[in-house]
Amino acid sequence: MIETERNKKKTDRAWNALYQRLEEEGLLSGRPASPFRSILWKGGMAAAVALLCLLVSVVYLNRTEREADRNLLTRQNSETTTTLVTTLEDGSVVYLAENTSLQYPQHFSSDRREVSLQGNALFDVAGNRARPFVIETEDTRIEVLGTAFNVKSSGSSPFELSVQRGEVKVTLKKSGQDIHVKAGETVTLLSRKLQLSATPDPGQFARYTERIRFKDEMLGNILRVINSQNPGIRLETTPELQNRTLTVTFSNDTPEDMAELICLALNLKKTEKNNTITLSE
Repeated sequence: MIETERNKKKTDRAWNALYQRLEEEGLLSGRPASPFRSILWKGGMAAAVALLCLLVSVVYLNRTEREADRNLLTRQNSETTTTLVTTLEDGSVVYLAENTSLQYPQHFSSDRREVSLQGNALFDVAGNRARPFVIETEDTRIEVLGTAFNVKSSGSSPFELSVQRGEVKVTLKKSGQDIHVKAGETVTLLSRKLQLSATPDPGQFARYTERIRFKDEMLGNILRVINSQNPGIRLETTPELQNRTLTVTFSNDTPEDMAELICLALNLKKTEKNNTITLSE
């Protein structure tokens, strides 16, 4: 009898502590009344432990979701005259068109790279077969391993994806229909179905790079993007300058002009040798 009474007191203290924690987490509108305790005494210790574990799980899941949200980053291009370029943790480059936002984690998981897109963007995804790259839009899920493609999901026009190189799998969320899209092909969402055709406008990819803007981007990433668009001339810098950040806009500039603008912005000097421009202090 004494031992049973002690167990009741221990359980009572545990509930009081749990109620206080739930109130702090904002999961309760007010302190629960005594009927909970009546359930405990009638149901026995096993029911009490089960219910306690359930409520603790709610607290844990709620906190985990909030922590995950805090780790998500958002890049948004609110300008109408430039493409905002950003490099993700894995080296993938995303060119965001006007009125477009991209949400992505600060660090990708070990088995998947997941982002969320609203609007139109050109993706140049770093290849990694062990970690598929997944893009969530309002209507579709896009899965790639390493490729370049243009996604249009602005909402004002039908969803459309055109592949520049590689292959992409597009899945329609509502029906589960999926389709593989290869280089030179375009998939369009028409009459609630994905339809495949030849890409009607191959020049759409180049338009993303005509006037590009970098915002608080590391110099190493900026040079990597410039080099990918201009294979004839390579821009390099010293290791200690790789992580210097810069906000800059280029408008159909040559690699030489871009190197000059970077030098002016960061107070650097450049040297040219064998089609390589090196930026240094």
